Amino acid sequence: MIPPFLLNIRSQGEQEILITRRFQAPRRMVFTALTTPELVKRWLGVRGGWILAECEIDLRAGGRYHYLWLHERSGKRMGAGGRYLEIVSPERIVSTETFDDPWYEGESILTVVLTEEDEVTLLSMTLRYGSKATRDGVLRSPMESGLGESYNMLETLLTEQLQTGKESLQ
Repeated sequence: MIPPFLLNIRSQGEQEILITRRFQAPRRMVFTALTTPELVKRWLGVRGGWILAECEIDLRAGGRYHYLWLHERSGKRMGAGGRYLEIVSPERIVSTETFDDPWYEGESILTVVLTEEDEVTLLSMTLRYGSKATRDGVLRSPMESGLGESYNMLETLLTEQLQTGKESLQ
């Protein structure tokens, strides 16, 4: 079994966070898993009793997306969404992000870049916030553990698909 690749999260400049993670899968598979609602529901934030109950993705510049998580025991809900600014399949996604019940000020701009070498994909995500204070607050949040667990589940999904010969993830 291939060991999980490490998640790296660090500040960049005054207002940005850079997140990197490698996946043992071709770039087109990773892109598909990031942008297909049925697949996103299997890995994004589904931990500790949380499910991704709603996942809407209109994958085009100007299109919108929205995620709604539900905690199965408590009934608590958490939503986030935004609009797509740029889509270059399978290499780049630029979008805004705001939470339905904001826990940080303003909206962020997310830029995801996927590069591939020898069927290993490097995901580089830059999150840009309106201020250094907001960026620092996000860095203090439990984002790293949640994102780490989500990306480990994504790695498992990709590995299962490769082992069963379903490289298209369809």
